[in-house]
Amino acid sequence: MKIKKLKKKVYLIPIVICLIGILLLGYYFFMDSFSKVEETTYVYIDDNDNIDSVCAKLSPIANAHAMMAFQTMARHGGYAEKIRTGRYAIVHGENTITIYRHLKNGHQEPVMLTIPESRTTDRLAGALGKKLMMDSTALAICLKDNDFCQRWGYDTTTIACMFVPNTYEVYWNTTIEHLMERMQKEHQRFWNNERQAKAQAIGLSPNEVCTMASIIDEETANNAEKPMIAGMYLNRLKTGMPLQADPTIKFAMQDFALRRIYHDMLTYNSPYNTYQNIGLPPGPIKIASVAGIDAVLNRVNHDYLYMCAKEDFSGTHNFAKTYSEHLKNAAKYSKALNERGIK
Repeated sequence: MKIKKLKKKVYLIPIVICLIGILLLGYYFFMDSFSKVEETTYVYIDDNDNIDSVCAKLSPIANAHAMMAFQTMARHGGYAEKIRTGRYAIVHGENTITIYRHLKNGHQEPVMLTIPESRTTDRLAGALGKKLMMDSTALAICLKDNDFCQRWGYDTTTIACMFVPNTYEVYWNTTIEHLMERMQKEHQRFWNNERQAKAQAIGLSPNEVCTMASIIDEETANNAEKPMIAGMYLNRLKTGMPLQADPTIKFAMQDFALRRIYHDMLTYNSPYNTYQNIGLPPGPIKIASVAGIDAVLNRVNHDYLYMCAKEDFSGTHNFAKTYSEHLKNAAKYSKALNERGIK
């Protein structure tokens, strides 16, 4: 009898060991948190990553046993052969198998992408390259390629019109093609029937509205004054008078650090020089703000043809109906610049 009982106990030992192993595996894979960090952490997997670099990115935030479990699944589950790029949330409390599934199936978390009011497409590409996985140089080349721009209904001078500077939810690993498709949809959504009707009422296309808005944005950061400036520029367009906008000289010369525009700069040879050319320049001198666009669409009706920055450097302007009145305002501003030693 004693021998039989002993044999039963011997037989039970491997069963107990297996049960313990199963419980431990269940704990590591299904119950215990993969992350040892309390707050949600984000891991970025790009197209240069392999299984070793992925593990290197996960290790600092993973519990040691959870990391071992992840590596086991990666070896036997085929993840190493098909790593998906993206931005993945590692949430404290989620178990190892959940994290593994997210990475293997590409269940990534989007990023909030803000389109900046960049002065050039190169700067736009650089800013987006810092927020997304895409190569900023490749994007910059695309935005300077006329065939590429024409696919979206623009050319290299007007492509900036397609970007509406709002914040959008996108995937970090979005491609250039998908980004452009998204921007085109957002542009169409922004230019609804109401905005298009307002543009038509003032005799401008959406691209022309964006171009004028970009100039106004560079003239002032004061959104409340922008409809007044829009009214003045529209008055000049109607009378065939050159816009004579100083920001277009800066853009033509690609010197955005200029604080004063001198007379000899006004003859700079460029289609963007609104002192030499009548009408709007070929395209925007920056990505126009929403406030700037709406200022043009909701311009103030008045008789002013001239404006000059106020001598108090408030960022607002003195408006004038006649050139003689404008010269007085300009003299006050020039005196203030000289007193401050601004060259």
